[in-house]
Amino acid sequence: MRIRIVDAFTDQPFAGNPAGVLLLDAFPADDRLQKIASEVNHAETAFAQRLPEGGEADWALRWFTPATEVAMCGHATLATAHVLHSTGTHEGTVRFATRSGVLVAKPAEDGSITLDFPTAPLTPETVPDGVAEALGAETLPTAFDTGPNIGDLVVELADEKTVVGLTPDLKALATASERGIIATARAEDPSRGYDFVSRCFFPNIGIDEDPVTGSAHTALAPYWSERLGSTVLTGLQASARSGRVRTELRGDRTLLTGRAVTVIDGELLA
Repeated sequence: MRIRIVDAFTDQPFAGNPAGVLLLDAFPADDRLQKIASEVNHAETAFAQRLPEGGEADWALRWFTPATEVAMCGHATLATAHVLHSTGTHEGTVRFATRSGVLVAKPAEDGSITLDFPTAPLTPETVPDGVAEALGAETLPTAFDTGPNIGDLVVELADEKTVVGLTPDLKALATASERGIIATARAEDPSRGYDFVSRCFFPNIGIDEDPVTGSAHTALAPYWSERLGSTVLTGLQASARSGRVRTELRGDRTLLTGRAVTVIDGELLA
């Protein structure tokens, strides 16, 4: 069984967010998928199965963290589309059947890939007790729930420097939301090529900090588009590996654009 490790939302190896990608003729049992994802031990491993021609999608796609299956993952979708296109397995736009509906990935001539994802519904709520303490930084009083497909809580911090400098108590943070916390702030200097920054912590699903989170940007796009007055923005996820996501808000859909690089191509022997 062939397996590839792809760095997504970057054009450089050893940056962005790594994902395992396996192209399958058929999905094995769920416990085997979970064991493979645990062995790969990246934020997500994507498993794609080719579907019969003539349907609403070309491939079925599932995503597993080291601990569980998730309903949506942006960077592993980008990584899978990259593998399909770079190996000639699929040409042009590819449609994925997922737990979040049909997701579309469209390659461009410059090597970038644009994902068409559902926009996360943002529901305002009071920041839960203990979140600021767990993050180690004050938040604005209102947080935003991102809905059932994502299950995160968006909290805005004072500035970019505060987001970059976070050293959260992950055990305490695990009790604050269904899946995790998206901490964000306005960019200090948009001339650097990004409009907002974020960091994402998901201790509930086995990911202390996700390097670059595509799904989070389906919430960050509407959040910052309203505040910055533009439907087209670029986000910097300021993890140790770092990566940029170009977002375009189109009502109930959000376009996420980035690049990807294959860094390992090998065989799964077990």
